Amino acid sequence: MAIYWDNRRYYSLDYYLKQTYGRKMYKISLDAGLTCPNRDGTLGDRGCIFCSAGGSGDYAADRHLSITEQIRTGKAQAAGKYSGNAYIAYFQAYTNTYAPVSRLRKIFTEALASPDICILDIATRPDCLGPDVLELLKELSMIKPVWIELGLQTIHTQTAKFIHRGYELPVFEQAVLSLRALSIPVIVHTILGLPGEGMPHLLATVSYLNTLDIQGVKFQLLHILKGTDLAKYYKEHPFPLPDMEEYFVMLGKALSTLRPDITVHRLTGDGPKPLLVAPLWTGHKRRVLNGLHAYLKEHDIWQGKDYEKGM
Repeated sequence: MAIYWDNRRYYSLDYYLKQTYGRKMYKISLDAGLTCPNRDGTLGDRGCIFCSAGGSGDYAADRHLSITEQIRTGKAQAAGKYSGNAYIAYFQAYTNTYAPVSRLRKIFTEALASPDICILDIATRPDCLGPDVLELLKELSMIKPVWIELGLQTIHTQTAKFIHRGYELPVFEQAVLSLRALSIPVIVHTILGLPGEGMPHLLATVSYLNTLDIQGVKFQLLHILKGTDLAKYYKEHPFPLPDMEEYFVMLGKALSTLRPDITVHRLTGDGPKPLLVAPLWTGHKRRVLNGLHAYLKEHDIWQGKDYEKGM
């Protein structure tokens, strides 16, 4: 028998927010002006192979503005499609715990000072969560809820090396344990369609996540963006990318395998059209989501359908 979350066949972020906080929230993407150990020469100087010059924060606000000004701008931009007054401050660009704690405290407390900001959402790397950073996150979580998003992408060692991730799987596992010891929710990024990975690789990553104390997941199809090392590789060594129907099959399998208490924060993504090399169909996000919902219904798929079967 199918399980529904407010007429959806998966545990969506909107459903979680309404059930937990009683209202919808709008996420404002921010740029704290930081960098990444995979860019500043510590681990590398090119970033992950798929990462754009914007550090995966191409939709974030102007880093030259203060955090307060970025939030104000984000609210103004949202006014046409969101009439509420509850927002999530999403520090999206680059690695948002990669700076001295004194600077991080200033950045994050400025965001939390806005009365309309209800949640602090921080994207970072698992190898950038030292004891001093964890202590700061603990302090901040006493003020308002704090979420941490970790870029795992894959559990497979060969792929992780190919994309220049820069850390081993035990580092990720320790980060999850450390954050959960502080009762901080963990959201994990995974990428579907990475070169050399097929359905068995994807399901192995999802099954692995099912064993961890994580609270959310983001599924993202691999985007090839101009100016990235991946774009250069793709031009020299073309590899197949899923079409929309193939992506629905992949997502359907992933969702049916996923533990049903894990909130799904993202099912697709839309890379900036001026930068997007492939796959171009992802630029039609509404069409993709509508198609996915129809696919799940047609094939009677829901999150966790195969979880207890260990599939």
